[in-house]
This record gives sequence, structure tokens and C-alpha cells, in this order.
Amino acid sequence: MARVKRGNVARKRRNKILSLAKGFRGGNKNLFRTANQRVMKALCNAYRDRRRRKRDFRRLWIARINASARMNGTNYSKLLNNLKTSNILINRKMLAQLALNEPECFEKIVSSATK
Repeated sequence: MARVKRGNVARKRRNKILSLAKGFRGGNKNLFRTANQRVMKALCNAYRDRRRRKRDFRRLWIARINASARMNGTNYSKLLNNLKTSNILINRKMLAQLALNEPECFEKIVSSATK
């Protein structure tokens, strides 16, 4: 059987990993073994954190809504319950934006939900 040298294939594989490792510090960007480990770890973190980002933003929105709701004499859970019973369909992201940028509009929403 003929010998296979794999020069082109192996070089392409290594260059693909090293191009993904651009911007890493030290030998992590130009030594193949450590770059490969760092790239695998980075890809795992990126996969995990794409899901975690959604959770973190939801927590931020809830904290902002709760702070503004307390300034208007209620709390987060009562506000959301009142919005649901009065059929005001607005999501947490928009409520948080209103609480942050348009506090008077948020106050009107709170007052109409509590009626």
C-alpha cells in the first residue's frame, strides 16, 4: 500500500484552528496544541453563553421593572398579575425599556393595570 503523507490536509486543519485562535494571549495563539485546547474551550463557552445571555437579560429586565414598580407603589409580581388580569399584553423587555427611558409612560401603564 502506498504511503500517505497528509501534508496538505494536516496543514489546512492546523491553520483552521490557528485562525480561530487569533487574539488569544501568549502561546495560545500560535502553538497548535495549546491553541487547539483553547479553541475547544472557547467554543464550549460560546455555546453555553448564548443560552446564558437570554437568562441574564431576562433577570436584568425583571430587576428594572421591579425597581420602577416599587417607585410606583407596587412590586413586580403584583404588577405582572395586574397586567395579566387587565389584558395588557406587553413583554418584559418592553416594560423594562419603558421603565428606563419613559418613566411617565410606565407610570400610566401601572396605574391602568391597577384599576
